[in-house]
Amino acid sequence: MDTATLRTGFQAQFGHAPAHTYFAPGRINLIGEHTDYNGGHVFPCAISLGTYAAVGPNDLNAFRLFSANFPTAGLTTLALDALTSPKDNAWTDYFKGMAQVLAAQGATLTHGLDVYIEGNLPAASGLSSSASLELLTGIILKDTFSLDVTMLDLIKAGQTTENQYIGVNSGIMDQFAIGMGQKNRATLLDTNTLEYEYLPLAMGDNVVVIMNTKKPRALADSKYNERRSECEEALRRLQTQLDVPSLGALSIDEFDQHTALIYDETLIKRARHAVFENQRTLQAAAALNAGDLAQFGRLMSASGVSLAYDYEVTGVELDTLVQTALKQPGVLGARMTGAGFGGCAIALVAKAQVPAFTEAVGQVYEAKIGYPAEFYVAEIADGPRQLD
Repeated sequence: MDTATLRTGFQAQFGHAPAHTYFAPGRINLIGEHTDYNGGHVFPCAISLGTYAAVGPNDLNAFRLFSANFPTAGLTTLALDALTSPKDNAWTDYFKGMAQVLAAQGATLTHGLDVYIEGNLPAASGLSSSASLELLTGIILKDTFSLDVTMLDLIKAGQTTENQYIGVNSGIMDQFAIGMGQKNRATLLDTNTLEYEYLPLAMGDNVVVIMNTKKPRALADSKYNERRSECEEALRRLQTQLDVPSLGALSIDEFDQHTALIYDETLIKRARHAVFENQRTLQAAAALNAGDLAQFGRLMSASGVSLAYDYEVTGVELDTLVQTALKQPGVLGARMTGAGFGGCAIALVAKAQVPAFTEAVGQVYEAKIGYPAEFYVAEIADGPRQLD
């Protein structure tokens, strides 16, 4: 999307020219799913699909917000002295939540702002459109009001918005992956310490293909929070005899030797995914660093199986995409990405095979599910930024 399109949309909506334009990416997670709130490692990267904004000041002492993605919602006006109002169950909650969190932390919002939003991330697809909007809001407010905050501050504010305002008890991965994104690099993050390192995404003759089920997710209404509660209960039972801060701190052997403390089929499966997935993520990062893409792909696929059978967050749509993808020539690995319950999966595919891959997987999916999937080749991008 070019900035001229954004500026034209802003002018048509607000009747004056914007001051600046901005962009914040979405993200995919290569491996390390549902580990961020379990004190484990994740391995995400920012992508070139994302959320754009054109902004300009107004003298109304209010934020005026419009999204080209939700045109029927019309223009929303948020008075600066009413930012603490409850959420409205609308897209504007993410903007309002970030403004509220930053204001509570001492940010002074001195004047109104007109904001025109347009994104090319599929909504509710598991590519973190919500975190993208949160970080986009953060960088806009930081620049506009000269806030003394770091990118890490904005990342944490985004997680607080998600947890306390939106009502999704998520970890920090989505906001961190977007805020710290670097072009052609993935971020290996220890969510327990927030220590991280960048690894070049050297895929050789392969690319990451994003496969969108086009089945929307609503995390606050899904079983996402239930999965977190199950992991917390498993950890609580382990802590009756083990001095361990999180499931991510356990080795596979330590977990295996103490499952009798849990002794519940469902809780053991949830905790086993968290423990094994953390170790898979570390192994996958090492494999990628060593150029062993075949091993990296196998670990991706193992992650997908664990998410389907131990964590049970996939469903027929994601399972169809992943299982069909794994049968195609030139595929090294496939798994769902994001929280699950719909959304997207990813596959590591030989570049030359991509057209045949998308056609074959697409045909099987539409025949079984009844509507088409969408496919995108992931381009790994930088984090939030002002465009002009």
